[in-house]
Amino acid sequence: MTAYSVADAKNTLPKLIDRALEGEEVVITRHGKAVVELKPAVVASGAPTATYAWLRSRRRERLGVGLTSVQILEQLYETKER
Repeated sequence: MTAYSVADAKNTLPKLIDRALEGEEVVITRHGKAVVELKPAVVASGAPTATYAWLRSRRRERLGVGLTSVQILEQLYETKER
């Protein structure tokens, strides 16, 4: 584990990012205490697809109201005018 102060990290951030990407444990300290650890981001490959599949199935299950948004707005304004 390699520790760097906030000031050092500020001046050498691209180098520290490269080190973290290479697998080195990079820790940033403030007043001698560890506050941040740099490590490569982990991207979940299946999460968005699963979420969108769930949303699509919900949309298919819901019944439509049989009106367009314009028709709904017209009915709302007609009700207010009366």
